[in-house]
Amino acid sequence: MTSVILKMSVSLDGYIAPADGSSGWEAAGRSPDGAEWVLDTVSNAGAHLVGAATYARWARFWPDESGPFAAPMNEIPKIVFSNSTISVDWGETTIATGDLADAVARLKQERSSGYLLAQGGVRFARSLVETGLIDEYRLVVHPVVLGAGERLFTAPLAVDPVSTTAFSGGAVAHVFTTAMTGPNRVQPAL
Repeated sequence: MTSVILKMSVSLDGYIAPADGSSGWEAAGRSPDGAEWVLDTVSNAGAHLVGAATYARWARFWPDESGPFAAPMNEIPKIVFSNSTISVDWGETTIATGDLADAVARLKQERSSGYLLAQGGVRFARSLVETGLIDEYRLVVHPVVLGAGERLFTAPLAVDPVSTTAFSGGAVAHVFTTAMTGPNRVQPAL
């Protein structure tokens, strides 16, 4: 059985998207060593798991790009989670419909090479957290305070620290695993 890894950028004050929906804040703290860490995470995935909105944005951007991220983004299979009709004409793409937890559990059983890498999209990421099927969180904390916005976690969740990597630009990658996945995961008392 393969694992599900969620990679997200997070602000210093814990938001994954600003209240106004703007972008670009993730550039704070970027550096070559941080980019190499992200590239390693992206390149070793067996498949990219994305929501429909992220897929649509990426499908417009990545096919015409070059550089170190272009190959893994274009060549690694993508699985798009959507219950509405969308066009999937970018590389090897599959649409997963129906219950998210059932689809993710099935993919974990079916896939054997590389991990399933989930990225992007507040709603999609939060839904994945709620399934309890994420095995590892790779959270890159950027040195920026958003002040308000969307959070990844909306309920307590116990995680085990694996590693922390500080990058030369000021961003810090934190890797956490879950001791037990699934809806019966024990939640810490606060």
